[in-house]
Amino acid sequence: MRVLDAVRRVLKEEGGPLHYKEITERILDQGLWETEGLTPWDTVNARLAVDVKERGEQSPFYRAAPGVYGIRGSSTPEPEPGARMSFLDAAVAVLEEHAGQEPMHYREITRRALDLNLIETEGLTPEATMYASILTEIQRQNKRGELPRFEKFGKGYVGLTRWHEQGLPYQIEVHNREVREHLMQRLGAMDPTAFEELAGELLAKIGFEDVVVTRAGGDGGIDVRGTLVVGDVIRTKMAVQVKRWRSNIQAPIVQQVRGSLGAHEQGLIITTSDFSSGARQEAGQPDKIPIALMNGEQMLNLLIEHDIGVVRRSYDIIELQEDEE
Repeated sequence: MRVLDAVRRVLKEEGGPLHYKEITERILDQGLWETEGLTPWDTVNARLAVDVKERGEQSPFYRAAPGVYGIRGSSTPEPEPGARMSFLDAAVAVLEEHAGQEPMHYREITRRALDLNLIETEGLTPEATMYASILTEIQRQNKRGELPRFEKFGKGYVGLTRWHEQGLPYQIEVHNREVREHLMQRLGAMDPTAFEELAGELLAKIGFEDVVVTRAGGDGGIDVRGTLVVGDVIRTKMAVQVKRWRSNIQAPIVQQVRGSLGAHEQGLIITTSDFSSGARQEAGQPDKIPIALMNGEQMLNLLIEHDIGVVRRSYDIIELQEDEE
């Protein structure tokens, strides 16, 4: 089955929008599409994005929110008006559909993304923004032990790493995925109190100050409190609820956290699972106090990025230096 036919079936069964990673998981679980790639969700996202942008209202799909797609005719929210992609997702879409598995210069990637109306920017140098975004993501994903989506070649040329699914980078990726799976299993087996302490440690690493893990009972379900500090200028009091669950968090949990907030506090829910579409909608209600959401994948990324629960081993590999444009 072609990938977009598989997407159509999954979205019809769901009856509502889904994030492209959830779409991909369901496609693979149901055996609707086969791929040997290690990042099939990037392919799904790129195919959907290009179909929506090139076919417009003739496409059976629409973009309901960043990374979230629905199928027309279902009882779902209307498509997001004037929706655009991020620079990085647009780069993946351009390379997937127009590069022929050959490196493309970042200026050409940007030009095609603008011509296809994939991105919208008021900046005077979108090419520089595109290239800086790609290089930053490569660095960040390497730091997290993930296989970067992009591969950098000399003189400003960029390709997709999955075009070359072999060799040392993919052996490293397979190893790191196994470590991630074991780390998630370890999180699921932790004592609840130890898990809350771990969440507090993570929050301190990502910029929280005055982190206090609350004790069970009498605190409205809030597990951790702290102050998120940005640039030593912005200080936001946060109340955090931690859920070591297998099932997705639903909207009532978001409402419960909002009702437990103290004066001038905002909320955050951390879970080892994920959030339902209803929970995400409830968290982002514009007329209510915002509730931030961190799912299991995001938590794993941050734990690894900050060397919590893992040991980082480095080996030097030398390559010839190439001039950048």
